[in-house]
Amino acid sequence: MEVRIGIIQASRELDIELANEVTQEEILTQIEAAFAATDGVVWLTDKRGRRIGVPAARIAYVEVGTQEDIRRVGFGAS
Repeated sequence: MEVRIGIIQASRELDIELANEVTQEEILTQIEAAFAATDGVVWLTDKRGRRIGVPAARIAYVEVGTQEDIRRVGFGAS
């Protein structure tokens, strides 16, 4: 599962590759809960076990997709 987060006043997006067992519904529920809180923080754990926190007030947009959605380029593309 891949999550791309656009951050206000930042030139780059934050790309996080999550473990495959995480569902889109779980991610969306967690993000919506952070937006509902006054000083909410979206905490995500990538597939290597690192925790990433983003203040919900600084998030411009969120894209949630699966690994199959990623376009492959190069010799390994199929």
